[in-house]
Amino acid sequence: MRIAVVDDEPASLDFLHRTITQEGHECFGFTTGLDLLRTLRHHSFDLLVIDWTLPDLTGAELIRMIRNGLPSTVPIIFITTGESDADMVEGLGAGADDHLCRPVRTGELAARMQALLRRTYPQLTEAELHFGVYTFMPRRRQLTVRNTLVPLTNREFELALLLFRNLGRLLSREHLCGTVVGPGAETTSRSLDTHVSRLRHKLDLRPHNGYLLSAIYRIGYRLDAIEERAVGTAADTTAAGAERPLLPGRSRTPPAT
Repeated sequence: MRIAVVDDEPASLDFLHRTITQEGHECFGFTTGLDLLRTLRHHSFDLLVIDWTLPDLTGAELIRMIRNGLPSTVPIIFITTGESDADMVEGLGAGADDHLCRPVRTGELAARMQALLRRTYPQLTEAELHFGVYTFMPRRRQLTVRNTLVPLTNREFELALLLFRNLGRLLSREHLCGTVVGPGAETTSRSLDTHVSRLRHKLDLRPHNGYLLSAIYRIGYRLDAIEERAVGTAADTTAAGAERPLLPGRSRTPPAT
């Protein structure tokens, strides 16, 4: 999962980053609330962890701006210093989902994150996700095609899961770049196209496997499910439209008059 952390203290940001990556997630760090807001306009995250005291915005201000200004239901955990009930009430009232007090304990942070992710994305915490011949195992970050394990990098797995979770939807290059090369990457970079090309080849995303990955010029990519009947119909149509073989001694050239 992709998790963003906002904290202006280097030691605290490093601790959060280590804890989150040790749990098997990708972590993206920001030192100001405005940096996160700018990134959220073009990239998505599965969870936000926000420090209550930032150099540019308070935790409550940042949470309200995220909830009011962006069409997102991403879960939010905020961290305060001390155990002030007023801060906890304000943060939860602003739209946060959970609260932690400093000093943050590794086990508690991991448990709170897992509980929120499980509640928000129940399908991603299942042992297996099935899409025709493709089987995802999110907990182990593995993918099989026709029961054969396909070796994928962490980013290839994230990209594949994102595409299958959004079947039939056109995903912009900016959105996909956020998964493949991280926030702030240039959408014109060939890195995205390279990752997509490798994924198409590794997973054999073609109609005979039930799915087709299409590139929409300068916009993004879309993964579509192809029904067997549709594939068969297309083949029949092609066959019907093809020229039939000539019988011996026959010619398609009309006789001269």
